[in-house]
Amino acid sequence: MTDNLSDQERLRAYLRKAAADLDKADRRIRELERRDSEPIAIVGMSCRYPGGVSSPQGLWDLVAQGTDAISEFPGDRGWGVERLFDLDPDSSGRTYARHGGFMHDAGEFDAEFFSIGPREALAMDPQQRLLLEASWEAFEEAGIDPESLRGSQTGVFTGVMYQDYGTNIGPVPAELEGYRGTGAGGGVISGRIAYTFGLEGPAVSVDTACSSSLVAIHLACHSLRSRECELALAGGVTVLSTPSVYVVFSRQRGLSPDGRCRSFGASADGTGFSEGVGLLLLERLSVARRNGHRVLGLVRGSAVNQDGASNGLTAPNGPSQERVIRQALVNAGLSGSDVDVVEGHGTGTTLGDPIEAQALLATYGQGREEGRPLWLGSVKSNIGHTQAAAGVAGVIKMVMAMRHGLLPKTLNADEPSPHVDWSTGEVRLLSEPAPWESNGVQRRAGVSSFGASGTNAHLILEEAPAGDTVAPVEGTVFAGDVVPWVVSGKSVPALRGQAGRLLAHVESASELDVVDVGVSLAARSVFERRAVVVGNGREELLEGLAALAEGMPSPSVVEGVGPLVGGGPVFVFSGQGGQWLGMGVELLDSSAVFAGLVAECGVALSPFVDWVLEDVLRGVGGAPGLDRVDVVQPVLWGVMVAVAGLWR
Repeated sequence: MTDNLSDQERLRAYLRKAAADLDKADRRIRELERRDSEPIAIVGMSCRYPGGVSSPQGLWDLVAQGTDAISEFPGDRGWGVERLFDLDPDSSGRTYARHGGFMHDAGEFDAEFFSIGPREALAMDPQQRLLLEASWEAFEEAGIDPESLRGSQTGVFTGVMYQDYGTNIGPVPAELEGYRGTGAGGGVISGRIAYTFGLEGPAVSVDTACSSSLVAIHLACHSLRSRECELALAGGVTVLSTPSVYVVFSRQRGLSPDGRCRSFGASADGTGFSEGVGLLLLERLSVARRNGHRVLGLVRGSAVNQDGASNGLTAPNGPSQERVIRQALVNAGLSGSDVDVVEGHGTGTTLGDPIEAQALLATYGQGREEGRPLWLGSVKSNIGHTQAAAGVAGVIKMVMAMRHGLLPKTLNADEPSPHVDWSTGEVRLLSEPAPWESNGVQRRAGVSSFGASGTNAHLILEEAPAGDTVAPVEGTVFAGDVVPWVVSGKSVPALRGQAGRLLAHVESASELDVVDVGVSLAARSVFERRAVVVGNGREELLEGLAALAEGMPSPSVVEGVGPLVGGGPVFVFSGQGGQWLGMGVELLDSSAVFAGLVAECGVALSPFVDWVLEDVLRGVGGAPGLDRVDVVQPVLWGVMVAVAGLWR
């Protein structure tokens, strides 16, 4: 009997352990599933695109206003435009198109800002230069000091497909030869960013042709979810150092004669190539919330696949596009009807657009509610096909569209392509702007990018959750809107330029709160040349900023030079001898923060003194003066504590 009981007890113990192990394994599986499906937060964005676009807001203004950013070939790249142009598509070494989307300032670069010498800067591909500047801007747009990321597990994933800069600068001077390898190599382009900012996560350069930037974003999301990195830069860049792509596509009759992409339109007659750079700064949503970062939008899911042995190496393949869309939806945990709009690849070719549209009709166009079609558009109709920077341009456009509640018009496509059977599903071309209302559900968008390599990518975006969109400012530091704006630069011209750009930005955005602007400026990196503009309201601040930009004296501007020191701020309390009659009274009247802290210090002092701190500061009758040592020392302590709290 005893042996039987022992056996039963051993069995029960074994079953209890097995059940506990199963429960533990189940929890681990659920944890891994949550980790693999956690949304990725977009906490920063930066870009440069044709039409003078220098920021995500600039890109939004361009598409919202329906601007066409196509222009003639640039005249400063040694292309010999008159010799290059020929209407005959069979003319060797020529192109029948002479328009595209260009960044006419692509050669400009502040090398000194990044501590790069002039010879090395000249040998560097402009794509590297632009990515360095865009990286800095993405960090700052997220409210992150780039210098604070040194040694961090931050990843870099950049799409790049051209490496021909070195072939366009002629015979290489001897003093540049040592920089050619790092200056023009595509593999260095992500490493250059990691080296410059001291980032120690993965650094990967991606070339899948036109889908490069979207593939880079997909890889960055995987790296974040697998904990390879905690923060990631992802996007792509294209600068056309030579006209070779125009010559090649002229032979293939694939160019739009006037350089314009008529995405999904009846008049589509070929693609128009262009340039650009776009970067996203990505974090897992839980990390973004923990760090207090503003969330601009979410990447819910993504997928990448290949056409394989299909109907041609560079030809698009409909079934493959359908598969990558369905896989992205599965990875996002969504169905096609959960998505409102797709930012299409939409190159404007008579072959590619109909194939893409039919794939969208077969996936997103089925099972939708009546009156709720899938909207379809493409930023290529505004800025052309920016190639390795195209997918990220679509992402930035859609994030901005969510934030503004508007779907912009797709240009040059008033009449949908007759080569698409639009009746097979609920897909509608955005031939006019359309409001994008949430109607109580999260707004979502798909973004497609299909490379001539046969590599396809699709991304599912979702608007930021309520409460994550804006980092709130906890009240105002000063009463009456008396606010300091901090501006700095590495040189006097840089300081003036920063002031000018800030002035133009604030003047163009009347809805900006002056306190929010002040908080944002205070969070930026601080350089040697510094100025503070102090104003009692918007107009006074703008007047001071204009004076700073012009280098003119102003009573509301303090300007000087500060040392660059390591570590955080240090508060030094003055000793006796720094007091004066009426000190702190102006701050008591203008700053609720200062007044509140003085009141707290007064309460703390009250058990030890027979006077009231604020009465002494204001010189109230009957209050002791600052000539008494037993008064002045506690008063100085209270004032300094309150000043330190105000600066915090």
